[in-house]
Amino acid sequence: MSEVTVLAYGAGNTASVRFALERLGATVRLTDDPLAVTEAERLILPGVGAASYAMARLSTLDLVEPIRAFPRPLLGICLGQQLLFETSEEGEPVPLLGLIPGAVRRLDPGPGLTVPHMGWSRLSAVRPDPLLDGVEDGAYAYFVHGFVCPDGPATVARADYGGPVPAMVRSGQRWGCQFHPERSAATGARILANFLDQSA
Repeated sequence: MSEVTVLAYGAGNTASVRFALERLGATVRLTDDPLAVTEAERLILPGVGAASYAMARLSTLDLVEPIRAFPRPLLGICLGQQLLFETSEEGEPVPLLGLIPGAVRRLDPGPGLTVPHMGWSRLSAVRPDPLLDGVEDGAYAYFVHGFVCPDGPATVARADYGGPVPAMVRSGQRWGCQFHPERSAATGARILANFLDQSA
């Protein structure tokens, strides 16, 4: 049975992520302990709300450096994906984890589209990735976000919301999903199951 550690740092939707993983048969450990992070087999960084608050919580709990140093599979969800990048323009520029180059910017989808981007959008693969194994191109995922990551070499899949939205990113053993896989029905379940299959 796969084991996965979910960071419970006061800025993430840990309950729904945990239930989704347990439905897949995973053993889930919720923690805010830096030592537990360093010992984890796989790590999930969920996130909702403001980047500045999330980074402040991670800093207060001494989790920033253990996350930066984590060498095994890591998945950031929603705000958790954004935290993988270098900075965010949310409010004053906010330093993030710096694991993937680039700045998170405010979503500006153009006329006729509202912010936040909320609802179901199709995923379009940019390149093959093990987390997309068994996921059909054009499958729907559920998004809720008002900021967007840079579209660059780390992009694995995109959605379209008045322009390209990097829906999944990867750098080495670090992945991110801008959407909520735990709320994305069969598509999200398959992506989470694929993550559980990853090992160092």
